[in-house]
Amino acid sequence: MTKAISVLYSPTFIRTSAVCVIALLLNACSSVLDSDKVNYRTDGAAKIVPLDIPPDLSQLARDTRYAVPGGIVTASSMTNRNNSSAIASTAAKYVNDVRIERDGKQRWLVVNRSAEEIWPIVHGFWRENGFEYVIDQQQLGLLETEWAENRAKIPQDFIRRTLGKVLDGLYSSGERDKFRTRLERNNNGGVDIFITHRGMREDYSDQIKSTTIWQPRPSDSELEAEFLSRLMVKLGISETQAKSSVASQQAQIASTSGLSNLDANKLAISDSFDIAWRRVGVALDRTGFTVEDRDRAQGIYFVRYVDPSTKEEKGFFNNLFSSSKADAGPLTYRISVRSFSGKSEVTVQNTAGQQDNSTIAQRILKLLGDDLR
Repeated sequence: MTKAISVLYSPTFIRTSAVCVIALLLNACSSVLDSDKVNYRTDGAAKIVPLDIPPDLSQLARDTRYAVPGGIVTASSMTNRNNSSAIASTAAKYVNDVRIERDGKQRWLVVNRSAEEIWPIVHGFWRENGFEYVIDQQQLGLLETEWAENRAKIPQDFIRRTLGKVLDGLYSSGERDKFRTRLERNNNGGVDIFITHRGMREDYSDQIKSTTIWQPRPSDSELEAEFLSRLMVKLGISETQAKSSVASQQAQIASTSGLSNLDANKLAISDSFDIAWRRVGVALDRTGFTVEDRDRAQGIYFVRYVDPSTKEEKGFFNNLFSSSKADAGPLTYRISVRSFSGKSEVTVQNTAGQQDNSTIAQRILKLLGDDLR
């Protein structure tokens, strides 16, 4: 007993204990001082793809018909570049090289550089922020991230601050996010960049709270704005300028344009073609459609859609392994945007280019109309 007491009060034990206490306090302080709004991590060992819900259920296969000359930019090819070229690719060329635009609840970046120059920068941006990709289509200018958790939303109580790094897997925010980034060439030779968010939330499925299910939650425009601001910094704008630009857009008056009429077979939008085309594209991204191709000259988006009414009520996981006719897969449609006297009209067409007035087509229009309101 005397020996145990002597060990307890020995200088070595006291120093070791002091170091441990200081380490715990520093860990707690670092968590308290971390004021980041976002801190994402995609768990590669536990894929969260099954959280995805209709209308988008499957990943695009790569189609080489639309491949850009010179091939796809890879991480290995970027590594082989020298440091000077890497720095030049992310530096703003001149004032207003990158700016943020807003129309109502929609925000996007306008960058006065070529799509070929912008793509590798945007491609690396999401990986640096902790995401992996489920859609990576340079020929379409389309990136979509895996579902990921915003760890910044986890409450920082005392236990979490002190033991969080050790027992990190035991904590969850109960929410998952994914982001779609779309690059589209504009009429000035530059690129418009759109970032859209989709969210899921884990809720109890019964009153006794014995099981949970994942359900969609509304898109978060503030998260979209946060990543637009961070992307501006990645493209060479100073952090102060980026925050100032986003803040000035926050105070902007909401757009007076919008959906003027919605009936069963068409949407009437009180906007010119250019604005309607952009708004429909963002609505498709937010509602999760898989855009296989687009033809701006013809005003056509080629999309895939899975009708949720064809899914059995036994759940998503069961349907993954079902051999029933309900697993026929997504159908392809055309979303047509046409201009009439300064206004626009949106309709759904079948693969032959004929207007589709079916129940599914009407459901597609309602999904778009709800987001365009």
